[in-house]
Amino acid sequence: METIKQERRSLRQSENKTWLDRIFKLNEHNTSVKTELVAGFTTFVTMAYIIFVNPNIMAIAGIDHGAAFVATCIGAAFGCLLMGFYANWPVGLAPGMGLNAFFTFTVVGEMGYAWEVALGAVFISGILFMIMSLSRIREWLLNSIPMSLRFAMGAGVGLFLGLIGLKSAGIIVASPATLVTLGSLGEPPALLAAFCFLMIAVLSHHKVFGAILISMLTVTAIGWALGLVTYSGVVSMPPSLAPTWLALDIAGAFNVTMISVVLAFLFVNLFDTAGTLMGVAHRAHLVDEDGKIQNLSRALKADSTSSVAGALVGCPPVTSYVESASGVAAGGRTGLTAVTVGVLFLMALFFAPLASMVPAYATAGALIYVAMLMMSGLVHIDWEDLTDTIPAIIMVVMIPLTFSIADGIALGFLTYAVLKLLTGQHEKVSISLYVICVASIAYFAFL
Repeated sequence: METIKQERRSLRQSENKTWLDRIFKLNEHNTSVKTELVAGFTTFVTMAYIIFVNPNIMAIAGIDHGAAFVATCIGAAFGCLLMGFYANWPVGLAPGMGLNAFFTFTVVGEMGYAWEVALGAVFISGILFMIMSLSRIREWLLNSIPMSLRFAMGAGVGLFLGLIGLKSAGIIVASPATLVTLGSLGEPPALLAAFCFLMIAVLSHHKVFGAILISMLTVTAIGWALGLVTYSGVVSMPPSLAPTWLALDIAGAFNVTMISVVLAFLFVNLFDTAGTLMGVAHRAHLVDEDGKIQNLSRALKADSTSSVAGALVGCPPVTSYVESASGVAAGGRTGLTAVTVGVLFLMALFFAPLASMVPAYATAGALIYVAMLMMSGLVHIDWEDLTDTIPAIIMVVMIPLTFSIADGIALGFLTYAVLKLLTGQHEKVSISLYVICVASIAYFAFL
């Protein structure tokens, strides 16, 4: 009798294995269900800070915090599930850091557009990204943008995030004499933000699992103990998505001054996604002997589709997260890892009270740390060629100083084209770069 039970149990396990193998090709990738689940949990914990950070940033733009929280979880879950089932890649997706700051502080804050119009721009950029992913335009554009400017974009966005984090924590404040100056470091928000940043750095150095999430929750608990945070519970039914559901204003985004905004969303998302996916592909052994990346086209399609879907629920561009590398390091090789991340984001919907408790100074510490990581791309710039170095530096510096990713990118591209033309290197300026420069000039003319 016992033998029969064992045979039946073995048969059921075999059927389950066959079903999962058929979808995710586990055996082909030399992995197991247990390994993929652990990898998915690892990726989720390393990127879960977004469910606290993104609603806080979007709320500054005037979006309901509860709706922004739900939109973040749903947008991330949709992207992860699509990436897992369609592309079979172990990559987690969520609203992009830097892109959400650009959405709030530049498009809504500086340019004065309503957040509904900003969502319309996100939708349009997502559609353009989808079109590029379905054609050869993607490769044409990726190959035509100079490497120095690609790395400068990431570093500039990093500085932008760092400036926002320092400002929201009160570590730097406005000054009529010098524009910015050091704030009062004796104030609790500044001290706790600095403590959060240092805690993340120390834990990350020691490779502690979920360093950012642990540090943010620890600082939140300290704030509660000091009476700076009001306890509102941990678990509840999800807030309503009604304030952001299909609230985007696409017609309002069809404006000449919005061209650079759409292009900024598109370029930052495109190059960030390409860099993340290529990096993860090599770590996950998704590159064949000929150097071809398996299902890269599907991964890009999944990413671009997620941005469009995210705009419908109320998210800034949803993009692939470099934190996925932590799951790959834990053994993740297939889409089952991404599906696990997506399911965990859906489960996070029931933790809205906890998300509403996380203060701005806790998210500021995370922003400053992420900013430091994004600066690493500068090492890849050719510092010997001034016609490459100067445009890159202008892009990196002007993104935070103009408080606009779009302005910084446009100025970097224009400087690159002018320097190359005036130094007799016109062959290094691609047609697509000329098109971008014309669009940039039009943007500044109508600004």
